[in-house]
Amino acid sequence: MKALVCILLLLETFVFVVQQQVDGGLNENEISRQISSEDGRQNPPQTDTLRAEASTDRQQYCDLGIPDIHAALRELTATVTEQKEKNRELTASVTEQKENIRELTATVTEQKGNIRELTATVTEQKGNIRELRDEMNKKNEDREIAFSASVMESGSGYIGPFTTEITLTYRNVITNIGNAYNPITGVFTAPLKGAYMFRVSVYGIGPTAATAAIFKNGKHVVIAHEYQPQNDLNSSNGVVLILEVGDVVYK
Repeated sequence: MKALVCILLLLETFVFVVQQQVDGGLNENEISRQISSEDGRQNPPQTDTLRAEASTDRQQYCDLGIPDIHAALRELTATVTEQKEKNRELTASVTEQKENIRELTATVTEQKGNIRELTATVTEQKGNIRELRDEMNKKNEDREIAFSASVMESGSGYIGPFTTEITLTYRNVITNIGNAYNPITGVFTAPLKGAYMFRVSVYGIGPTAATAAIFKNGKHVVIAHEYQPQNDLNSSNGVVLILEVGDVVYK
C-alpha cells in the first residue's frame, strides 16, 4: 500500500512537471519550488525529525516497490509478446490450411468435370454402338440367305450312275435369296458368318443304289443312301453347319 502511494506521488509530480513544460516552460528552480510547494500542500508542517523520517520511509517504500512493478511489467510484456508470436503463427497456419482447402476444392471440382466428360463420352460411345448394332442387324435382315433347287431343269429323268464322286449342279433353282448358291458350279458360298441348315434327298429304282452326300470345305459331313434289289427307293439327310464368311458347301 505504501509503495502504491509512493508511485502515485511520483506520477502526480511527473504529470505536473510535464503540464508546466507544455504550458510555457519552467526552469529548474521554479520546478524545485513547485515540487516543494506541492509537497507542502499535501503534508502539513512537521518537525525536522518527522519530515526526515517520512522522507526516509518514502524512499524505502519507493525503492522496494518500483523494482517489483518493473519486473512485473517486463514479465507481462514478455508474455504479451509471446502470445502475439503464437497468434501470428496460428494465423499463418490457418491461412495455409485455407489455401490447402481451396486447392483441394479446385481439384475436386476439376475431377468432377472430368467425370462428367467421361460419362458423356461413354454415353456417346454406347449410342454409337447401338446404332452400329442396329445397322448390322438391318443389313443382316436385308441379306437373308436361303436357296432351294433340284437337279433336273424340267420334266423327269435319271442322273448317273457315276463311278467317281462328282459335284451335283442343281440347275432348277427354285429360290436363291442372297445369291449365295451358284447353279453353274453347284457350290454354296457363305456370305455371312452364321448357322446354315442343309438337306439332301435322293430317289431311285432298284437294283441301282441312290446316294448323295454333303461336303463342307472338301470334308464329308453327312450322307443319304438307299439300296434294294427292286422297286422304288429313297433317302434324305440334313445338317446344321456353323459357317464363316467364304466357307463352301456342296453335294
